[in-house]
Amino acid sequence: MKFSYEVKDSYAEVKADGRLNMVSAPKLREFVTDVIAGGSNRIVVNLENTAFMDSSGLGALIGCLKAARQAGGDLRIAAVQPQVKMVLQLTSMDKVLTSYGSAAEAFSND
Repeated sequence: MKFSYEVKDSYAEVKADGRLNMVSAPKLREFVTDVIAGGSNRIVVNLENTAFMDSSGLGALIGCLKAARQAGGDLRIAAVQPQVKMVLQLTSMDKVLTSYGSAAEAFSND
């Protein structure tokens, strides 16, 4: 899985491309932790190119959310693909990790 990020006006967009599984989940946590350490505590994880996520990936997203909130910010997800959305719904984590249609929408009303 490849990660990249770009700082926008009021948030940092983290793009996660590939499968979010037990191999890539720790890398996502580390990547987002580094982005937060760099001064961005409002994070949008863009899942546009993430077609698969397992429980490890879900745990990583929750860990990243916790890290962002501990830094005084928030983490939101955008462009969620059908399989990822199904995992969020089956675990009721869609109530904790609200998804937005695009990264730009995630913090547009704040």
